[in-house]
Amino acid sequence: MFCCNIVYVDLLDQKSLNHLLKMITQKTKYALTSLMVLADERADSNKALRIEEIAELSGAPKRFLEHILLDLKRAGLIGSRRGRKGGYELIKDPKQVSIAEVLRLIDGPIAPLPCLSRRAYRPCEDCKDEKSCRVRAVFGGFYSAYILMIESLTLADLQQESRPLERFALPEMAAGE
Repeated sequence: MFCCNIVYVDLLDQKSLNHLLKMITQKTKYALTSLMVLADERADSNKALRIEEIAELSGAPKRFLEHILLDLKRAGLIGSRRGRKGGYELIKDPKQVSIAEVLRLIDGPIAPLPCLSRRAYRPCEDCKDEKSCRVRAVFGGFYSAYILMIESLTLADLQQESRPLERFALPEMAAGE
């Protein structure tokens, strides 16, 4: 499915490739690891976890985690219970939580160029014609493969697979790339 779009990688230098695949923020990493903790708990015992437990299991600082959990709750991914057995719990099926959804929720638009964004589209200020823009063409092809991949990856995939990207047969990158 993605082999045709991988050709675009050869057209980009490493610096451009790094900018295309915008690095996710630490906040997003904490959100994903917290969701995985809650998904694992849902599968094991379906009990709510206190913020201290989530922080310990995910490695996220409690103070920072409070804001993340509120964002996830507002988005309808998790719920909270009050009382002695209270805490946070995953209320959405892990198979229904795409990695792209979490990235957008925490970091905002994920397109490398504003003219490629489906949810925050705007024309590039320095572009005269999108249809003939070579930068848009190269990044658009690569972004299409990237977005298909992260929209198809779910929280359930992260739960079950230690290396979920292997199923896409993408080339391995050296450390630091």
